[in-house]
Amino acid sequence: MKKQKNENVSYLSEVLDKLKEHKMAMAGLVVLIVEILMVVFLPMILKLDPYTSDYTAFSAAPGGAHILGTDAIGRDVFARLMYGGRTSLLVGFVSTLISCAIGVPLGLVAGYARGKAEAVIMRIADMMLAFPGLVLALAVAGIMGASIRNAIIAIVAVNWTKYARLARSLVMKIRDRDYVAAAVVTGSKTPYMLLRYMLPNALPTLIITAATDVGGMMLEIAALSFLGFGAKPPTPEWGYMLNEGRACMQSAPWMMLYPGLAIFLVVVVFNMLGDSIRDILDPRDE
Repeated sequence: MKKQKNENVSYLSEVLDKLKEHKMAMAGLVVLIVEILMVVFLPMILKLDPYTSDYTAFSAAPGGAHILGTDAIGRDVFARLMYGGRTSLLVGFVSTLISCAIGVPLGLVAGYARGKAEAVIMRIADMMLAFPGLVLALAVAGIMGASIRNAIIAIVAVNWTKYARLARSLVMKIRDRDYVAAAVVTGSKTPYMLLRYMLPNALPTLIITAATDVGGMMLEIAALSFLGFGAKPPTPEWGYMLNEGRACMQSAPWMMLYPGLAIFLVVVVFNMLGDSIRDILDPRDE
């Protein structure tokens, strides 16, 4: 047990050393940390209010008291951008974690147990994959009603299948190896086999996928909110801000410009991180 713990610590130290040496990974990580700190602490430090209207500055251009301008009813765009970042990032992380928490265990069981368990789990996953992802998410959100919680449920309903199929395929590559067969012969039970051998070997690929998916899920919540199936007014959220600015695109383009840039930047950063983590953890590089 102590030897295994030392091996895990050594592996973690090696990964952290590679991360520090990877310029793209560090750049993406720094930008992401700055973005998270901004959306979490700037509203408190500057005492930003995303809901109160300035009745003397409807659709005001950037400058003066409103550095990014105001929307059609006088609310500060910068304040709404910061609070909207909280919502978008939270939904992205939570949706990814829940999708992993549902899909990975099901995929591990399907790949290792095979038989009826695999057939049932994979047929459900195939049935979900038969529908285009956004269409299915729109259907789920439409049935349940517009809200952030229902949008998360809709996104998870679409994305858990990816992790289930990925985990299953990774386990199927591992389960027939000699050391796994030796562990089975010694009487190791299924839960132990999944946690000791299957999950650790599948984890690097799952981490890479999850790191990239956070940005993708933020795009999905933005799309749902833009179409009216996500955040409800007056909740600030980047996709809903795009929807609000659509009617004023020519007269007040900043209402769409800044939330669009925010979504673009965050998605690019998560894709950079995903690519960097793949370079670090990919066993083919060793």
